[in-house]
Amino acid sequence: MARRQPTFKPYNQQQLMLLPPSLDELISKDHACRVVNDVINSISLEPLHSAYHTIGSSSYHPQMLLKVLVYGYVSNIYSSRKLEAACKESIYFMFLSSMSYPDHNTINRFRGVRLKDALRQIFEEVVLLLAQEGLLSIEEVYTDGTKIEANANKYTFVWRKAIATNKEKIKKQLAHIWEYAQSVATTEDGLPDPPDFTTISKEKVQDTVNKLNQVLGKREDIDKKMKAKLGYVTKHYPSSIARYEQQEAILGDRNSYSKTDPDATFMRLKEDHMHNGQLKPAYNVQISTSNQFIVNYSLHTNPTDTNTLAAHLDQYENSFGSSLKSITADAGYGSEENYTLLEEKKIAAYVKYGLFDKQQHKSFHKKHPFSVDKLHYNPQGDHYICPIGQKMRYIGNKVSRTATGFTQSARLYQASNCGKCPLNGACHKSKGDRIIQVNVDLERHKQQADELLKSEEGIQKRKKRCFDVEPVFGNIKHNHNFRRFMLRGKQKVEIEWGLIAIAQNIRKKAA
Repeated sequence: MARRQPTFKPYNQQQLMLLPPSLDELISKDHACRVVNDVINSISLEPLHSAYHTIGSSSYHPQMLLKVLVYGYVSNIYSSRKLEAACKESIYFMFLSSMSYPDHNTINRFRGVRLKDALRQIFEEVVLLLAQEGLLSIEEVYTDGTKIEANANKYTFVWRKAIATNKEKIKKQLAHIWEYAQSVATTEDGLPDPPDFTTISKEKVQDTVNKLNQVLGKREDIDKKMKAKLGYVTKHYPSSIARYEQQEAILGDRNSYSKTDPDATFMRLKEDHMHNGQLKPAYNVQISTSNQFIVNYSLHTNPTDTNTLAAHLDQYENSFGSSLKSITADAGYGSEENYTLLEEKKIAAYVKYGLFDKQQHKSFHKKHPFSVDKLHYNPQGDHYICPIGQKMRYIGNKVSRTATGFTQSARLYQASNCGKCPLNGACHKSKGDRIIQVNVDLERHKQQADELLKSEEGIQKRKKRCFDVEPVFGNIKHNHNFRRFMLRGKQKVEIEWGLIAIAQNIRKKAA
């Protein structure tokens, strides 16, 4: 009996078509590239046109290049060379580029140069378009931050402490040589007292080195080791101080930067594959979201979320011309400075403070029965009552200043006769009489925040924050594998994150 042959569908690569299908027919109606196409077609690109010269040869249309770039970020293609290849190989990119084939240089120049001044406005138009469709609210947002590694070598670092240490070594070495010069100098040399190196500069060092060479350089009876030291100092110290001054100018108010990307600051990232807490050059990315759409974003070289909120809110006001109605954030933003700022701007602050979560557990109160908030305060006498009923009297104020220059004031209250108290050791661990600090303004802000967070609306916002803003970072980093910037310099990194933000919003709209 003959074996039956399998049946295959017709396959003929040489088969001609009377009417070949168009790219539009090959792409499904609900595909993400169509959403990219519709959104970009719906916004004004006038700010982008001003980045082009009116003379010279014609350029690729910015609308086409923007669609290619945005869809590349939507589909996890970030490299300009891979985008160039996709325009020749993928029907989705061919559809968006209308069969144009820009090379990687054109794509990279468009991303790094043309979009420099226009991308923020494009992002804002996309957000307003989505708001008009009812997909998000630009008045009630959820804010959080993450650190993303910069495109920089983690071993080419500059530390402020290292510069200060090296400057101290230079001061001591110059002072040592100066003392020796004074011991061998004659009256005719006229060597004055050692220079004041309270503030050290290139000019001071150069002047000191010149004077030392005038006194010791012409003498033949000086110690050989001292002569070698003077030669080293003359050759290296003026140039070293000049280099340190240049590095301090780049540092600004930071403690570190990378030589590969001077705008990047060394930060501790969650992605610690070596499990050794290694610091890496990175940027602190702050976003505000609504229904998992990114409403506002800002980049910072400061690793602390607490110090980024003011600039983040300023960026929002510059973008939309008004203030928020409410903001929900975690305890990383709960500082007196931020509470005061939100109060001045009349923004409802659903922002936790440091111990809010712990204070919701009964065990916390049992572990800390003698904490400041458990002590009774007498407003008429302006004193607290300690656990055994003794008065804790006001002894003065303690004023401190934060890294951003914000002034904090705390009132100090001191107990008496703590040494003879039966609760000594349990009430407090310090030597002598117990002193407590009470920041009246901060306590007032914390009380307001506590009331807001425990209200019905506050409970809903606290629940929603966990699945509104945090999944956006998870989606971008884990699902779309964007854990490291490709461009260098804060300005270009902002462009790159702007494209990521637009891509996130379009993905969410297409979902």
